[in-house]
Amino acid sequence: MTVYRDPKRYTWLLSLFVPASLVIAPILYLWHHTAWRLWIPVAITYLLIPLLDAWAGEDRSNPPEDAVAALEADRYYRYITYALVPVMWVCIVFAAWFVATQDLPAHGILAVIISSGMMGGFCINVGHELGHKRTVLEQTLAKLVLAPTAYGHFYVEHNRGHHRDVATPADPASSRMGESIYAFARRELPGAWRRAWALERQRLGGAPWQWRNEVLQPLALTALLWTVLAVWLGPRILAFMVVMSLWANFQLTLANYIEHYGLLRRVGENGKPEQCQPHHSWNSNHMVTNWMLFHLQRHSDHHAHAARRYQSLRHFENVPTLPNGYFGMFLLAYFPPLFFRVMNPRLLAAVGGDAEKINFQPSKRERLMQQYAL
Repeated sequence: MTVYRDPKRYTWLLSLFVPASLVIAPILYLWHHTAWRLWIPVAITYLLIPLLDAWAGEDRSNPPEDAVAALEADRYYRYITYALVPVMWVCIVFAAWFVATQDLPAHGILAVIISSGMMGGFCINVGHELGHKRTVLEQTLAKLVLAPTAYGHFYVEHNRGHHRDVATPADPASSRMGESIYAFARRELPGAWRRAWALERQRLGGAPWQWRNEVLQPLALTALLWTVLAVWLGPRILAFMVVMSLWANFQLTLANYIEHYGLLRRVGENGKPEQCQPHHSWNSNHMVTNWMLFHLQRHSDHHAHAARRYQSLRHFENVPTLPNGYFGMFLLAYFPPLFFRVMNPRLLAAVGGDAEKINFQPSKRERLMQQYAL
C-alpha cells in the first residue's frame, strides 16, 4: 500500500477563514465608518481571485488510487466541513445584525447583500459536499447549512434529481448551448424546486405534507431562523434575508450554468441516457478556487463518482476544461455575448464537432448549427 501524504492537507484547514473573510469588511466599517470598504469582498471575489487563479495556474495532481481508501477514511477532512456549519450560521446572523443596526447608505446595503449572498453560496457548497455522504450526521448538517438561505430543497433536488438527469434536456440544472445565464435562471430556479417537491411526493407515496418530507425539514429551520431574526432585529430584516438568499441561491445557479454548459448524454436504445462520464461535465483545476470550494471544480470526477470525498477527487485528461476558476467564469457569464464567444468554440472542441453530443437551446438550435457549420 502506498504511503501517501496529502500536500494540501493543511491548506484545507484555511477554508474555515473563507466565510470569515466576507465579514471583514463590516468589521472594518465598525472600526471606521467608510461605506466603500463594504465592497472589498466583492472586488476580491470577482477581480482578485480570478487573477490569482490565472497566476497560480492548475493543480493536476491526483492521489494514488491505492491510497484513496485511507484518505477518505481520515476524519480530519470531515471535521473541517463539520466546523464550517456553525461558522456559516454565525457569519450570516452577524451580517443580518450588521445591516439592521448600522446606518448604511443604499450602496453599502447592496454591498453587504452581495457579499452575504456569496457567503450563502458557500453554505450551499458545503451542503453539497455533506449532502452526498451517507452518514446521518453529514446529511443532517447538510440540511442545517442550507437552511439560512432557504435552499434546503437542494438536498433532495441535487442528489436525486440533478445527478440522475444531468446533461440531458430534462434537467433544469444543466444549461444549453446558446442559453444565457438569465434565461437559464428563469428555468433552473423554479425547476429545481418543482423537481425536489415531486421527488419527495413520490418517495412519500403521494402524501408530502408530513415531518418526514426532506424539503419541509430545512424549510422549517429557515422559518425558525428568520422568525427569531425578525423578533430580535425587527421585521424589516426579512427583506434583507429574502434578497440576500436570492443572491445566494443564484450563486448555485451560476455554478450549475458553467458546470455542464451544452454537454449532452446520448440516449441509448432502451430510451435511457448513457451513464454519466467525466466528459459530461466541465472541469477546472485552477488552484485557488478549488481550495476555496472543496474541489467542486473537479466536477468531472464528482459526477462520475458522486460519493467520492473532496480530498480524493481526481483530475482527468481530455475532459472539457474551463479557462478559469468558477469566479472568473461567473463574471464572464454575466455578459452572454462574451461567454458564448469564449465557451462555444471550447464546447465544439470538447465534443469533436458532433452535434449529437450538444444540448442545444431549442429556439437557437438551427441558427447555431448554421453558424458553426454543424
